[in-house]
Amino acid sequence: MRSSDSDIIFVPGLGGAGPDHWQSRWAARLSTARRVEQEVWDEPHPEAWAGKLVEAVAASTRPALIVAHGLGVLTTIVAAPAFRRDVVRGAFLVAPPDVERPDMRVHRHAFSPVSREPLPFPSLLVASRTDPLCSYERAEDFAYSWGSALVDAGESGHLNDESGHGPWPEGLMRLAGFMKDL
Repeated sequence: MRSSDSDIIFVPGLGGAGPDHWQSRWAARLSTARRVEQEVWDEPHPEAWAGKLVEAVAASTRPALIVAHGLGVLTTIVAAPAFRRDVVRGAFLVAPPDVERPDMRVHRHAFSPVSREPLPFPSLLVASRTDPLCSYERAEDFAYSWGSALVDAGESGHLNDESGHGPWPEGLMRLAGFMKDL
């Protein structure tokens, strides 16, 4: 799959992706990219957030590829059963938070429990060994449950601009490799 032949749908997490975040940078470079916008970025509501993603997928005129980060990953998991059949060709999932941890006050009740249903499309989950929001072992468990291939990003924090991953060229290369196999 080539980026020019697909609708690339970016799904930011809590707070949205600021201008220095890799999602914003990539979306600006990819001509077929769109970003899912939420009404309220700091108060996540699974049904509302998933509904916005379902609308974005439904508006696709080409095969869709989802690129999600943080809480955007869980939004994708919630929305997946509502996607039109065969529209989403794959999902690139980065740094999901473990909302089932007791210390995850902000999102704990909103997206918990996390679905363990396999995704109906290919997916790749990129996880860091030093993500403060999710242990690598937990990310590995998510990947196994969702049927996702797992990429070990090493000691990379939450894989956002605050952890030094503003442009994140390694991630863009990984995305290109993933798309090539779709």
